[in-house]
Amino acid sequence: MLVFLDIDGVMVPVKSHRAPDLLQDGFPVFSTQATQVLNKLVNEQDVTIMLTTSHKANYSLPEWVNIFKARGIQVTNIQSLPENIHHLTRKEEITNWFNLHNISEDFVIIDDCKSLNDLVPYLKNHLVLTSAMVGLTMYHLPEIINIINSSEKLLQ
Repeated sequence: MLVFLDIDGVMVPVKSHRAPDLLQDGFPVFSTQATQVLNKLVNEQDVTIMLTTSHKANYSLPEWVNIFKARGIQVTNIQSLPENIHHLTRKEEITNWFNLHNISEDFVIIDDCKSLNDLVPYLKNHLVLTSAMVGLTMYHLPEIINIINSSEKLLQ
C-alpha cells in the first residue's frame, strides 16, 4: 500500500505561535497521535511511504528512514515525489505522479493542503485531509481504513 504523506500539518502540527520542537537531527518531532496512526498502518500493512512534503528533497531516502526511525516509526520502504523544481501545487504534483505511474495497489493520500479538494474524484476518494494545526490523529484512522477496505474491494 502506498501512503502519500505530507509532514507539516500532518505529522507535525503547525503552531503559528511557536516553532516546532526539534530532535538532535534538526528535524521536528512528530506528534504522538500521528506517530501512533502511522505505526498502526506500518505494522498492519505492507506500506511504502511516498513523501509529498516540501521537505522531500532536503534529505536522501536513507536519511528519511532514519528520521522516521528516530521518531519511533520503523518504515524501510520510503519513496518520494520528484523534487518540485517547477513550483507546482501539491495537487499538480500528485496528479502528475499518477499520470506517469500505473498502479494497482491500494493507496491513501494524507495531507493538509486544501487544494487537494480539487483532485479528480478517483484521487479525492483516497484523500484524508487533516487540519494543519492539529495534524493526523486517531480520529482519521477509521477514514484511512475505510479507504483501504474500499480499494481492496475494487481490486478483487
